[in-house]
Amino acid sequence: MKRRTLLVATAATLAALSSPSFAQTAWPERPVRIVVSFPPGGSSDLVARLLGEQLSASLGQQFVVENKPGAAGTTAASALKDADADGYTFMLSNLTPFSVAPIQFPDTPYDPITDFDHITYVGTVHLGLFVAPTLGISDLETFIDAAKADPGSFEYGSSGVGSWGHIVAEQFQNVTEADLFHIPYKGSGPMRLDFRGGVIPSIFDAVPQNLPSVEEGTAIPLAISADERLSSLPDVPTFTELGYDIVAENWLGFSAPAGVPDQIKAELNSALIEAMDLPEVQAQFDTWGLIRTPKTTEEFSAYVVDQLAQWTPMVNAVKNN
Repeated sequence: MKRRTLLVATAATLAALSSPSFAQTAWPERPVRIVVSFPPGGSSDLVARLLGEQLSASLGQQFVVENKPGAAGTTAASALKDADADGYTFMLSNLTPFSVAPIQFPDTPYDPITDFDHITYVGTVHLGLFVAPTLGISDLETFIDAAKADPGSFEYGSSGVGSWGHIVAEQFQNVTEADLFHIPYKGSGPMRLDFRGGVIPSIFDAVPQNLPSVEEGTAIPLAISADERLSSLPDVPTFTELGYDIVAENWLGFSAPAGVPDQIKAELNSALIEAMDLPEVQAQFDTWGLIRTPKTTEEFSAYVVDQLAQWTPMVNAVKNN
């Protein structure tokens, strides 16, 4: 009986050791990278650092933000594609490298859909046209009239060639017939420094990081690309409200190289949803003007596909100009 009991116990132990639940190791066991496609100070960077801090606290390992700016976000996305799909490299993904750059640059070295796992939708920020107070302009029509009166003399900054600011600015010129001069930067952070320093008089940039300048009176918002007014800028009209068909949003999410284990994706998604439900995180999102509409992982993946299709004609229109 003793021998039989021992054999039964041994068999049970071996079965437990070989079961999927036992075979799965704890995650994360070491620090995790969050790649950001722009320099510090942009909306992607701000959101990545806020959520990385929450993930570090809830999952017990450091989530470290690594800025990899350049080439309209394709430098970061390429690094993500080439990373091991082991759950230790993610990206605060966004519109430019996944919905714009693959159309703008045919030699982009990745497929925005098949080369990645798009895991968690974070939210959306909208873009605004901001001008310096020194221009003496406080409404969109005056800006358009001034640009038309002196074609090519009005400079505007964007976060880079092929960025959403660049695409929307080109669309703006198409629908208004205003002629502006483009100054591209390697990210919105350096662009805003020059804007605040008086180097460039106008910018097409995400709303959140410009709110402090609006409050200080060093930036004047003329219009925003949302389909309705934002609570963070209730007195600023939309482009569509003023008669110009310009609606654009920059989505933010968490993506990984294709092939990350389902267990890890589910755990990250759960931790992110929990973090974004915290009152202090929601309050910060509101302050930044980031609009969050919850989506499942499947819905987010489908949304990335839809956004690529939506931006394709806009990007092609700019390329063909």
